[in-house]
Amino acid sequence: MGKREKSSSTSLVFPPSIFIGPVSAASSLSLLQANSISHVLSVGTSPPSKVPGVAYHRVSVTDSPSSSIMKISGTTCDIIEAALQSNNGTGRILVHCSAGISRSPAVVAAYLMKHHGMSLRTALGQIVRARPQASPNPGFLQELKELELQLRGTLSLEADELPKREKDRLAMFPEEHQERQEQPQNG
Repeated sequence: MGKREKSSSTSLVFPPSIFIGPVSAASSLSLLQANSISHVLSVGTSPPSKVPGVAYHRVSVTDSPSSSIMKISGTTCDIIEAALQSNNGTGRILVHCSAGISRSPAVVAAYLMKHHGMSLRTALGQIVRARPQASPNPGFLQELKELELQLRGTLSLEADELPKREKDRLAMFPEEHQERQEQPQNG
């Protein structure tokens, strides 16, 4: 039962404006209103119903290592950025897939890398610490590594896939390492 409750929750992964969750969250009036979510990005899975007053967007991709998250990343990054700029810069977005484990974390990681200059390790670390069940499939992870090489010319994460167990994933991304890595160097 604990696992089911966890996957049905929504996580604030980039405060105050980007949330990741399962498809059920996209139809939850109380959740969307409580978090002032103005936009929903459905990655692959459509919500059963839509909440009036919330802007819905959908991109199609299957959760398979042979699917390409990069083919949709330009579109998804544009949708996320437009959502955050809406309402005089106070827009909030829920990015969801079926369970909020593989597709939506990969999409948000790509956004954080492209629009906020984060390394892959920093982006995934922020997502995994906020949502420990997040684990982009190995194909998506490989594409994110290729994106990092394009954007930064270096790799911050060597793993070919994230560990299966949540505690092992969390151990990959300790808070101290992230802060040390992101501080500008003096000199």
